[in-house]
Amino acid sequence: MLDKDILKKQIRQLKIRSNKLVNEVFAGQYQSAFKGQGVEFAEVREYQIGDDFRNIDRNVTARCGKPYVKLFSQEKELTVIFLIDVSSSQNFGSTDKLKSEITAEVAAILAFSSLKNNDKTGMLSFTNKVEKIITPCKGKNNILRIINEILCSTSSGTKTSISTVLRTINKIWLKRAVIFLISDFQDENYEKELIITAKKHDLICIRIKDTRENYLPKIGLIEIKDPETKERIVVDSSAISELFEQRSEIFEKKTDQIFKKAKVSAINLSTDRSYVKPLAKFFKERERWKGPR
Repeated sequence: MLDKDILKKQIRQLKIRSNKLVNEVFAGQYQSAFKGQGVEFAEVREYQIGDDFRNIDRNVTARCGKPYVKLFSQEKELTVIFLIDVSSSQNFGSTDKLKSEITAEVAAILAFSSLKNNDKTGMLSFTNKVEKIITPCKGKNNILRIINEILCSTSSGTKTSISTVLRTINKIWLKRAVIFLISDFQDENYEKELIITAKKHDLICIRIKDTRENYLPKIGLIEIKDPETKERIVVDSSAISELFEQRSEIFEKKTDQIFKKAKVSAINLSTDRSYVKPLAKFFKERERWKGPR
């Protein structure tokens, strides 16, 4: 748990930094990337040449004796929900920032972007169970609650269960939403739930990695601690370095294959590199794409 004064300062700095990036880098890109995610019925009017015949309202047409079509308008506001991994592996970082800190910064940028678009924003934090639920609603206060929860999470679980949080969001939120799942994806057997969620919602997976998780320096005997199981072992890093890298590469490829199979958008971020360019690239690609998978 962070000291209250330190936490307030952190949130204030994060708010200033995020708003600066939203206004200077991502201005307009968020709205362009996600507009048209849903449509709602507006009215019916008499058929005109060029109208899509598939929009003809058969009931009104039958009553009036001439063709009428349904008109639809784009939903101006979205529901944005963050699924935030707060398991123990998020407290790792071999550079000046932990994975949890990158998670908070990225979530803040996306949340303040949604605020400018007048969207509803909510959050589920999770470990091997759902830890906290913040119901989607509008306003800055809800966003600050989300950031506060990420920065000073007091989760009771340590491990990661992506399938659990996906099953939960599919049960409690039936209307289509834009969902950002932010995790290091150090988990298995969540493919089925990922596919189901991607069909129901506009799901974007943001994977936060640390370079030290992909390789071991050849420096002899070292102690390794699993942050989720708390298991400690002493290994000869010089002897297992290549095997460690091979297994990391296999895990990376498997995770990419899972994303591809589920047809979800994925953003890969690392603690030792800026997240601004990958996020900007994602927004630009979404602008060209304009529509749910």
